[in-house]
Amino acid sequence: MESSILSFINYLRFEKRYSAHTIRSYKDDLEAFVVYVGSEFGGLELKQVSPAVVRSWLASMKDQGLSSRSLNRKISSLRSFYKYLLKNGVVELSPMGAIISPKMGKRLPVFVEQKEMAILFEEVVFPDDWEGWTDRLVLAILYYTGMRLSELVGLREGHVDGGNRTVKVLGKGNKERVIPVNEVLMAAIREYCDKKRVVLEAPDEEFLLVTRTGKRLYPKYVYRAVRGYLAQVTTIGQKSPHVLRHTFATHLMNAGAGLNPVKELLGHASLAATQVYTHNTIEKLKDIYKKAHPKA
Repeated sequence: MESSILSFINYLRFEKRYSAHTIRSYKDDLEAFVVYVGSEFGGLELKQVSPAVVRSWLASMKDQGLSSRSLNRKISSLRSFYKYLLKNGVVELSPMGAIISPKMGKRLPVFVEQKEMAILFEEVVFPDDWEGWTDRLVLAILYYTGMRLSELVGLREGHVDGGNRTVKVLGKGNKERVIPVNEVLMAAIREYCDKKRVVLEAPDEEFLLVTRTGKRLYPKYVYRAVRGYLAQVTTIGQKSPHVLRHTFATHLMNAGAGLNPVKELLGHASLAATQVYTHNTIEKLKDIYKKAHPKA
């Protein structure tokens, strides 16, 4: 099994060009499955794995308290793995055809209120040093563009078009998209680039955002900055870069933006992924109606 998993992971990495995070998730899921099969069934061959074996694995994780969302991810990993094995003739039948994914309750995206975002950029004091400048720009880019964390740390100076006020990002599956930005954000990016060459010694000039040592920014830095500053303006439980992506999309939808434009800005492959933000808009409308209508 191990050699087949390695082959599959290389396929995801070099042919499908999945992100390092996604590949790690697949690898962890499949390795956990191999360990379970080895301990409970004496190490079956891939073609000997039956739907009953898969169900037994899933049931054991459910007993441990794993959520339906997490179980579905593991089912997806195993389904993709067996699809790859079928395609390459390693097995003749996939056990995943008989596996039904558990239903999940609808979970609305968590987002920060507009008034709280206004407080963040208008009232919160950022230190007047390199980290303060970087933190403020990180938060502004995430909120004003809705880009993913991986897209942010991979943003290159050469992909910033000051004349057209756009930034080009490399999204999932190496798909490029162009995002328009407002003049305030563009001015902040220009100022940051100018300071980079004056304040720092031999900074990385390929990537836009760098640490005080001039090295390319890394995900942990971004998480820490976002958590720290959002904690000053909101009490929501989740405080992450992805929450600012949700916030960007929700605020656009609440302001009347259409699904298709928001889909393009977010880089979603289908409208289904974008439609979740309409639920937030409906909840907002319900709240307004309840507060304003005398018969509500």
